[in-house]
Amino acid sequence: MNRSDRGTRTTTRTTRATRPLGAALSLAALLTTTACGGNTEAASGDDSSRVTLTIGDQAKNLQTLLNASGALKGTSYQVKWAEFEGAAPLFQAVQAGAADTSYAADLPTLQAVAGGVPVKSVGALHNDGTHTGLVVREGSSVKSVKDLKGKKVVVSSAKGSIAEYLLAHVLRQAGLGYDDVKVQYLLPTDAQAAFTSGKVEVWATFGVYKAVAEQQGGRLLVDGSDGRVSGYGFIGASEEALADQGKKAAISDYLRRLDKALAWSKKHPADYAKAIRRNNGASAEIAKTLVSQSNSELLPVGSEVVEAVQQVGDTMHGIGVLTPKPAFADHVDTSLFKE
Repeated sequence: MNRSDRGTRTTTRTTRATRPLGAALSLAALLTTTACGGNTEAASGDDSSRVTLTIGDQAKNLQTLLNASGALKGTSYQVKWAEFEGAAPLFQAVQAGAADTSYAADLPTLQAVAGGVPVKSVGALHNDGTHTGLVVREGSSVKSVKDLKGKKVVVSSAKGSIAEYLLAHVLRQAGLGYDDVKVQYLLPTDAQAAFTSGKVEVWATFGVYKAVAEQQGGRLLVDGSDGRVSGYGFIGASEEALADQGKKAAISDYLRRLDKALAWSKKHPADYAKAIRRNNGASAEIAKTLVSQSNSELLPVGSEVVEAVQQVGDTMHGIGVLTPKPAFADHVDTSLFKE
């Protein structure tokens, strides 16, 4: 949100810095909170005018989209952003009460609820899966998924990431077992540094990290399109926030505004790309790639979505990555966002 906007009150404070994602990209602080919001009256029957909603985000993805579209202008509640480089630390913040909402792909969300994080999915995001991929260094002997047998594969950002599901799925499609590769988990910034320096040959990653890896000489082995990943991600809300009527009303309003922001991004791809370049320090090429791979719509967490994601959970439980196996239907709240 622009500080010059007269209709809002904006303050910014950074609590902890993170390492840069190479020379091509400057990420937000590992935990940055930015307060913004309007002074309009709260909707009738809710207490949101006295609420501060802390929105969890990864690599400034949501913050860039919502600020560029102007979708958060005029909120009756204040907004703070909690920025992280991956889903695992974001869910730790939710569990600690440092974030009211989460933003993650299907498997990290399943991993969180399996681990006891008190969060419910309240809205589903959908994309074509191309934001996730296995990238190999230029000159690597790996030409196909079958060539991964016996290789070390770095997975970002932690056990149970969307990139790990892609790896497990394509290995199975190629007739290989998960134990045919040696998996190492690294947070994206650490993995990026190791990949750029040549210490990592194969990297399973996502989003801006995948785009940067390809720009810096990486070769895409396979991505998540054609059903290799479900394409679903989720906006979650902590059970504590949902129990607060003011915050629950604010989260419902936030979801509607996010839906409008996504519609804006489809109509204004050039403006969205400019915002990514400005806010994330991305090159024009990377920004264009990120826009093309961005989430296309916000959906209710209906039965079709739940079934698709439960299949992901069943697959990862079967190879020992997801334990215990969660019943995803028990961790959704369909009351905040409907068709």
